[in-house]
Amino acid sequence: MRKLCVPRYSAIVFGIFRRQNPNFHDDGLFLLARVLTNKNKEIIPVRLSKTSEMSEIPGGRFVRKVLVGPETLDQAILEVTTNRGHKVTQAVIEGGKFVPVKEWRK
Repeated sequence: MRKLCVPRYSAIVFGIFRRQNPNFHDDGLFLLARVLTNKNKEIIPVRLSKTSEMSEIPGGRFVRKVLVGPETLDQAILEVTTNRGHKVTQAVIEGGKFVPVKEWRK
């Protein structure tokens, strides 16, 4: 029997065509998101710089950011991992939840 051989680089090459996470908006040099806190339901806008805030990790970048609401001082912790093309591969929030981009104008 012959085995079908798939090149290892296919995941890397096709990763650049991956869609952005629906909770993030790619705005050139920044990734934008909004977080709804669990305690008082305050919406906190988030702006992550693709260059200065993110740390290099194997295969991409990582950032951990503590968010504080300006009105109620609610706190949430955001951890985001991206690939080399700045597409979000993993995003975790403690103390809140994401507001999807399509709900921002409502």
